[in-house]
Amino acid sequence: MSMPGERGGSKEESMYTVTLTKGVPDFSEGVVSFDDDGHLERGKTPTVMNPNDGFALRAALQTKVRHGGTTALMSMGPPGYGDILREGMESVYADELFLLSDREMAAADTWATAITLATGINRIAETREQPDLLFAGFKTADGETGHTGPQTCWCLDWPILTHVIALDIDEKERTVRAKRLVEGDIEEIETVEAPMPAMIVTDPEFEPTYRKAAHRLTYKDLREETKERAEAHEDHLTTWDHEDLNLDPDFIGLDGSPTIVSGVDPIPKAPSEREATMVQPDDSEAMEGVLDELLSHAGARAAAGGD
Repeated sequence: MSMPGERGGSKEESMYTVTLTKGVPDFSEGVVSFDDDGHLERGKTPTVMNPNDGFALRAALQTKVRHGGTTALMSMGPPGYGDILREGMESVYADELFLLSDREMAAADTWATAITLATGINRIAETREQPDLLFAGFKTADGETGHTGPQTCWCLDWPILTHVIALDIDEKERTVRAKRLVEGDIEEIETVEAPMPAMIVTDPEFEPTYRKAAHRLTYKDLREETKERAEAHEDHLTTWDHEDLNLDPDFIGLDGSPTIVSGVDPIPKAPSEREATMVQPDDSEAMEGVLDELLSHAGARAAAGGD
């Protein structure tokens, strides 16, 4: 008999997956605030879900549709990240949300973040059940190091499969088999297998597949079921601070971060140098002018030997 938090090999046991997600500055708004030490002031900067996390969410959703069970999302950040988790819940039809948040965790580099996230995963294993799979995107849009996922996995001492573009799970054998890109070349694909629990780092080429009609029906049912849950996402949100996780402040946040940012130089938005002329489709004279302009460029390309 399995003790609470342990997983055996029975096929009847349901899957439990956790997907890591993060809020990143919305650079499209052009409003990014830094303090005097070069640290991003997230409370003063518009935030959106990290775009690359979407591929991890797709893999987690495929797992839930095919195998059932419980899907959880986890993020580390300020209280406002609850909205990021709500967005993720709507995307992956998640059941549970976890936010690791307090001032002691602030300004963490990837290493301090990984320690905190791994401790959160272990806390889930203690209070809920042992996760089978941990999903993560391959990098974030703000740091772009690609370190946090692998470092979190190293802290957990789990096998890791990276650049995954497709995966299948054998619940009875407790294994995950994945196709992954080699050296980022879509023409070079290898198949790898690992025991669970394991970490999956998805590649942007990942595409979920639902081969059976039952899977497609489940997908539809989950979508409808989650609408109501997402509207009351705070009822499904668990927030843990460093004391809940029994973390020493000296090893997390800014104090626990070996990375030192010497300075940040904002990149100014370049002024537009193009002029646009509005042309109505029913203005025949103006449309002839557009055609003449295009033909002049086509003639120049042909003279230069272009196709």
